[in-house]
Amino acid sequence: FVKALRVLQGVKHLTALRILVGTIFASFFALFWSISVVVMIMLVAAMFLCQMLLGAVNDIDIPDDVRSWIFNQYGDSVRSFYTVFEFTFSGGGPKNARPL
Repeated sequence: FVKALRVLQGVKHLTALRILVGTIFASFFALFWSISVVVMIMLVAAMFLCQMLLGAVNDIDIPDDVRSWIFNQYGDSVRSFYTVFEFTFSGGGPKNARPL
């Protein structure tokens, strides 16, 4: 009987742990939506940059090395998204924006 009482005393401490774990799991839902919004903004920025720089890639008056650099950084949707990811999260913005 005494052991059962000790187990019940332990359950009181587990309710606080249960609340803490529940709060952590509830925050994952907010984290998911936050990441989703950031990815959507990055995707829109990547599409915008890709479309705006298409003319520069096709312009024959711009030197070939600059056109090649623009294509390597912003030439298609995957490259452009990776470049946007780079200057959003790594601090590589000046490296990718100054030559433009």
